[in-house]
Amino acid sequence: MDARQNDEETPLLRRSEQTTAKTPLPWDQLWIILFSQLSDPLSSKTLAPFIPQLIRDIGVTHGDESQVGHYVGILQSSYYAAHALTVFHWSQLSDHIGRKPVILTALSAISVSMFSFGLSKTFLGLVLSRAVCGAFNGSNSVIKSMVMDITDVTNMPKAYGFMPIPWMIGAIAGPLIGGSLSRPADRFPNIFGRSELLKTYPYLLPCSVAIIFVLAAWLVTYVRLKESVSTRTSFWELIKGGFFRHSYAKPSSNVLVNPGEANTGEVQSRPLPLRALLTSKVSIATASYATTGMFHISLNSIIPVFYATPIEFGGLSLDPPRIGSILAASGATHGIFQLVFYARLHDQFGAKAIQITGVSSGIPIVILFPVINALARAHGIGLAVWLCIAIQLALTTSLILCLPCLALFIRAAAPNRASLGATNGIAQMFDAGAKIIGPASAASVFSYSMQEGHDTWLVYYFLMTLAILAVGASLLLPRDPSVWEDHR
Repeated sequence: MDARQNDEETPLLRRSEQTTAKTPLPWDQLWIILFSQLSDPLSSKTLAPFIPQLIRDIGVTHGDESQVGHYVGILQSSYYAAHALTVFHWSQLSDHIGRKPVILTALSAISVSMFSFGLSKTFLGLVLSRAVCGAFNGSNSVIKSMVMDITDVTNMPKAYGFMPIPWMIGAIAGPLIGGSLSRPADRFPNIFGRSELLKTYPYLLPCSVAIIFVLAAWLVTYVRLKESVSTRTSFWELIKGGFFRHSYAKPSSNVLVNPGEANTGEVQSRPLPLRALLTSKVSIATASYATTGMFHISLNSIIPVFYATPIEFGGLSLDPPRIGSILAASGATHGIFQLVFYARLHDQFGAKAIQITGVSSGIPIVILFPVINALARAHGIGLAVWLCIAIQLALTTSLILCLPCLALFIRAAAPNRASLGATNGIAQMFDAGAKIIGPASAASVFSYSMQEGHDTWLVYYFLMTLAILAVGASLLLPRDPSVWEDHR
């Protein structure tokens, strides 16, 4: 009895690794995927350092410093609101017409959105720019599906160890671009002082630098990226068939095969309709993904606002270049740590242990916010403050490791291989919905708590609640993703 129980509780992934050699990574396609994925973090991180100052410049707060965080949250949530409405459809569409056309559409949308953002002089224009990007940018979900397409259970953890490289580069280069090139006519008068264009649109230059890279990524993707979906349907046939509203025959096999198995002649199942995808496994993986994402994005939205807010209002009074440098250093640390240690930690402890540890680290991360402000009030921006900032950013590294773990659980939860895109789309849709609530709520609560007569700890209670929700949802996950695959 005990021997049987121990065998059943042994993760399938680890049992298969004992008897099956690991498949080499398909670097000829993986590097292109990583290169194209860089466009998303580079563009979003370019905006982060100067958005608080941009909100002040356009005058929407009418000089009320406590409202800056509120409008920053609305701006960030506008992206996720549009994204939540469309990401599932883009992901499901990629199961039919292929991943590559959806990725190219997303890169085009990022370019248009960044150009519009740099030219916007009103808050409505900023919101519309981010909403357009969110509505047409399905690349994050589709790229994850593509990595799942070209890997198997033996090399997928290793592949996801390289996935932070684009985010690391974007988190380093983006804040540096946004922080150093914003308001160039004021900061570099000898070079840009005569440019009326950059005086009129002081944030166009950093947006334009990001656009140049996105266009390069579009070209490389168009020329070099190979389609990973083996059976595709033309877009015209989908329209004639009711664009996903038609029913599909029940697949002959629900086995999630790897690329090597696909070549042996096994029959590939067809993409499933939405109702067939809403299984308990998908629901649990999605709940954990959404709650973790809500806490993560809320934390990311608070950090630059906290840095930019005057000390007397609960922040640190840092300028955009210094904020950009901190965010860049944090991004480098996260990326390097995940690249070097994630696969080893996964092999040693498993996906669930890493997930629980990551979301649990959110509690001390939140506690450090008021500690840092208290030290700044008492002693100014000195060694103690910088030491606490370093500890806080180091703790966020474990939170970053949750993302590849959750991708493994989502892959294992998919009913069949042909529905990977749609399954990812469901998770991304709920994640985007959570991120609508997270940034706007966190920033608004932060602004509310800054006002006289209100509890300054209110925003930290809010973040603590989100961290506890993420821990609770993560406890529902199995010990290892392969447990779900074993029982499929």
